[in-house]
Amino acid sequence: MQQKEERFIIPHKGNITKEDRQRQKGHKSAILWFTGLSGSGKSTLAHAVEEKLFERGINTYVLDGDNIRTGLNKDLGFSAEDREENIRRIGEVAKLFVDAGIITLTAFISPYRKDRNFVRNLVEEDEFIEIYVKCPLEVCEQRDVKGLYKKARQGIIKNFTGIDDPYEEPENPEIVVETDKMSLEESVKKIIDYLENKKII
Repeated sequence: MQQKEERFIIPHKGNITKEDRQRQKGHKSAILWFTGLSGSGKSTLAHAVEEKLFERGINTYVLDGDNIRTGLNKDLGFSAEDREENIRRIGEVAKLFVDAGIITLTAFISPYRKDRNFVRNLVEEDEFIEIYVKCPLEVCEQRDVKGLYKKARQGIIKNFTGIDDPYEEPENPEIVVETDKMSLEESVKKIIDYLENKKII
């Protein structure tokens, strides 16, 4: 039934292109994909980078894991299948933002390489910037900002990344930020420098 219905879906192509929108805004658009363990500092870093970009008049938006799960993805749990669907939806939304000419920052654990690569393949080669927010599990667990590791250790939370569910480290990320060794200011600067060197901003 679904295949038959798909025959009637014909995407409409507008006259205003992504390049037109980028030219109007004065900068390129891209996805800054922050990935890492819970407590590694993804959201803090993504919002700090957004502030710096915003100060420079650059059009930005942050898609944050917990925020998205209160709306768009509130019907999803944390099984492998639901995690995959979570990232698929975010990837499609981020792709729309790129088309709109906006630098989109996403802060999601996104533990599986295949899901991150799926999003990478949605956009052009230079439009997906994987930022590995690297931090040892023991440090993330010491921080335990949301008290999630404690609940995972107690068995209250199941399928928790780093405890009873795997995290697959990025193999070739564009940027690695080690938040247990670098200050927030140093981390932000490293990302801004990358964007400048690649002439995205």
